[in-house]
Amino acid sequence: MAKRGKRYQEALKLVDKTKAYDIKEAVALLKQTAKAKFDETVEVAFRLGVDPKKADQQIRGAMVLPHGTGKTQRVLVFAKGEKAKEAEAAGADYVGDAEYINKINDGWFDFDVVVATPDMMAEVGKLGRVLGPKGLMPNPKTGTVTFDVEKAVKEIKAGKVEYRVDKSANIHVPIGKISFEDDKLVENFIAITEQIIKVKPQAAKGTYMKNVTITSTMGPGIKVDVSDYR
Repeated sequence: MAKRGKRYQEALKLVDKTKAYDIKEAVALLKQTAKAKFDETVEVAFRLGVDPKKADQQIRGAMVLPHGTGKTQRVLVFAKGEKAKEAEAAGADYVGDAEYINKINDGWFDFDVVVATPDMMAEVGKLGRVLGPKGLMPNPKTGTVTFDVEKAVKEIKAGKVEYRVDKSANIHVPIGKISFEDDKLVENFIAITEQIIKVKPQAAKGTYMKNVTITSTMGPGIKVDVSDYR
């Protein structure tokens, strides 16, 4: 850990903690501070002026980033008959029903996203206690409970990300890898920022975007100026 600590401290010296950077500047700085030997994930964190305890200030949804996330998601689809064939043709990694429900109950989790047709939800719902805590439960709000399994699978494979406000009024979303070209990270950042603004709850009062930070897996947070988007 000492080595990582030293690297982190060196990276931290490059960042002016009192400054909110233009997104292009922030991405360039992010590249300088990413010192790990692997292709770090780039994440954006939004601190919002909402009260997540109130039902009318919940924020949850999904979108396809212009340049994806750099990670190929493994997709499990619960479907039968024609819909199962559709899912397979669209590139789903696993397709089935009871057999996969049993496998998950036995502790199998070799997947990143779960999609289910509405007619399967009565069965899939029984997995709530194991899928729920891992954030893997299919949900109509994120397009993962649908009869259009082809579209769902293709969007996930193309770089669809889910966003959800947590108890502390924060949203964390991956927007790519440190190996991405600067422009692609900037465009992904702009796309998700505009989306979060678009879904601002009407009941939210005061400053909506309180703080926006980008960070790499092992690097320090870099504050981003989003005054143009508010």
